[in-house]
Amino acid sequence: MTQIAASTRAAAQALDAADPLAAFRDRYLPMTDDVVAYLDGNSLGRPLAAIAHSWQSFTEQQWAGRLIRGWSEGWMDLPEKVGDELAAAALGAAPGTTVIADSTTVNFYKAMRAALNLRPGRRKVVLDRHNFPTNRYVAESLARDLDLDLVWLDPPIEGGVTADDVAAVVDDQTAVVTLSQIAYQSAYLADVPAITRIAHQAGALVVWDLCHSVGSTEIELDAWDVDFAVGCTYKFVGAGPGAPALLYANRTHHHELDQPIWGWLGRRDSFEMEQGYEPAVGIRAMLSGTPPLLGLLAVREGAAVIAEAGIGAIRAKAVALTEFTLAYAHEHLVPLGFSIASPADPERRGGHVTIARADARELSARLIDAGVLIDFRAPQGIRIGLSPLPTSFTEVWDALDVIRRLA
Repeated sequence: MTQIAASTRAAAQALDAADPLAAFRDRYLPMTDDVVAYLDGNSLGRPLAAIAHSWQSFTEQQWAGRLIRGWSEGWMDLPEKVGDELAAAALGAAPGTTVIADSTTVNFYKAMRAALNLRPGRRKVVLDRHNFPTNRYVAESLARDLDLDLVWLDPPIEGGVTADDVAAVVDDQTAVVTLSQIAYQSAYLADVPAITRIAHQAGALVVWDLCHSVGSTEIELDAWDVDFAVGCTYKFVGAGPGAPALLYANRTHHHELDQPIWGWLGRRDSFEMEQGYEPAVGIRAMLSGTPPLLGLLAVREGAAVIAEAGIGAIRAKAVALTEFTLAYAHEHLVPLGFSIASPADPERRGGHVTIARADARELSARLIDAGVLIDFRAPQGIRIGLSPLPTSFTEVWDALDVIRRLA
């Protein structure tokens, strides 16, 4: 691990002074005085001031000014337009491959069914026991309804699924491999291109969950030949509670996309209101219902800030913040009985650090009462979410010092 000085607050202040992304902190609305540090941006990002301005402008000018006419003057196209903007800023995906719509759960269900429909006759789905619950539950419901066999991988909770793990279980009956690029508990960063290549060599497709990676690390969906990907936009993208999610489908599959939630917006010539369902051409076939416009506008603002800062610079700061946190933890928290439940190698670590101790649940509650907003994850993990754009090194140091004092 690269050693970063973290012993003193002055060291943190020096890192802030040298931070090329420091000015972006002013883009976010200020926190209330009772918050010492916000270290839960990997669950819910802080709000950009531009989102409030965008919503007010939309309400006063477009909604009030154009009323129902707005649907035919651009509103209906926002799922694809904003999808293209986020794809260019953070996904490494070409125009026409990404839409913003629905929730991650709904999009994951759509993507899984679309992938399974492309592999008829194959009955195995590979997934891991430590993936986010919604992914596991959706897969279990599909297994029940479609008579699938689930092949469970069981990586260590402080790690994640490796390419070798996948290679050991895929075969000519595997339809889909579905994993998260960054594990929500440990922050383990999976080797997406290697795992995708292994799945394809077995004739299977991949569905990647990007919830903890979009906006925090580099993603190259097209270059990695990913089949489908989904992910939320309320974490590092910062589009707000319940913001619509992303859904990516590789262009090679567009001529035969078949997802299960047939809604009017995914039909060819939506406004003709014809009898029977005929899917739209291309990525629009993955849509279902009316676009959530306010959420889309918030995603647009988040994508714009990511594009301006540059995802490479964002990733570099995420690495620096996690290295800083680990340096402090090794020096001050491990002697207090904490263990590190995240990878030591920054190449295999995402934008958060998890520390673990038997009393983590109770300690998390006391930390939140003290103004350090972290995230407890059962059975004994405290997640320290390090959103690169709004978070300073000094804020992190202050939070870690509170953890040390309360521990």
